[in-house]
Amino acid sequence: MAVPKRKTSKARRDSRRAANFKVAEVQLNECPQCHSLVPSHTVCKTCGYYGGKLVVDMEQKEKKNA
Repeated sequence: MAVPKRKTSKARRDSRRAANFKVAEVQLNECPQCHSLVPSHTVCKTCGYYGGKLVVDMEQKEKKNA
């Protein structure tokens, strides 16, 4: 049975594993209310709608932050 002569360093091991790893691009969809680009499965940051329903009242949120 083959046995390694030296210990594989963490850098060498991790760089070998990282060669096959690819991060998927974020898929952007158009918001049906305001037509801005929004990542899928998230509340729209401009209008506050998700799934055709108002989830976050953006006017109230602006008053709270001001």
